[in-house]
Amino acid sequence: MREARKRTLRTAAILLLLTAILVFYRFGAPLWVPIYYKVMGKRTVADVLGQYGPSARSRLAPHFAKAAVAFPPRQLAFLAFKDVKVLHVYADQSGRWVHIRDYAIVGASGGPGPKLREGDLQVPEGTYRLEGINPNSAFHLSLKVSYPNEFDRAMASKDGRENLGGDIFIHGSSASVGCLAMGDEAIEELFVLVEDTGIDNVKVLIAPTDFRVHPVAKTQSGPSWQSELYAELNTELGAYPVVAQ
Repeated sequence: MREARKRTLRTAAILLLLTAILVFYRFGAPLWVPIYYKVMGKRTVADVLGQYGPSARSRLAPHFAKAAVAFPPRQLAFLAFKDVKVLHVYADQSGRWVHIRDYAIVGASGGPGPKLREGDLQVPEGTYRLEGINPNSAFHLSLKVSYPNEFDRAMASKDGRENLGGDIFIHGSSASVGCLAMGDEAIEELFVLVEDTGIDNVKVLIAPTDFRVHPVAKTQSGPSWQSELYAELNTELGAYPVVAQ
């Protein structure tokens, strides 16, 4: 009985250790990934394209073929909606926007409403560009969103706010602190798509809901300029055809 009990305890200890390792690997990436790259050396964008490019392009190809859009496109637009946690990808074809495919947003902290300050855990809302591409992200791969933009800074000045925060990304994994976490396979496709298209040719719209489907309502809370932001987003979204469900 004593030996059986020891074996049971050893088995339980091993399982507990393996579980702890798995949890740390899955959710502790911000801690161990920088150490890994410091020891093993950093990846380049070319390394990532060589590793993930062929498979990512093969997965993207049927979507572009179905939409009758050449790959890579001239321009891209990412439309992210907080309420349904979906990112729509559109591509420019001869001056018109064509829907390519959707990705589930697997992690996004905060709720409806714009980001106001560092540490508020909010995903920004507005019209942005991409200003960086990171092959060595702690969250597998990442694309940096240009928050705060000119509108964000102007409204902060109007309100007397400082410390707006930054470092907002579209990235892999499933954890998010003010970012859009897409999962690893999805970010591989988005990373390759952005690099093939050209980072300067990508627009990012982030909204609390799809104003093309849900009319802009007067907000009962939030900053005084929130209705102005939503009116601008509504106008921007009007350029993209609604996806048939």
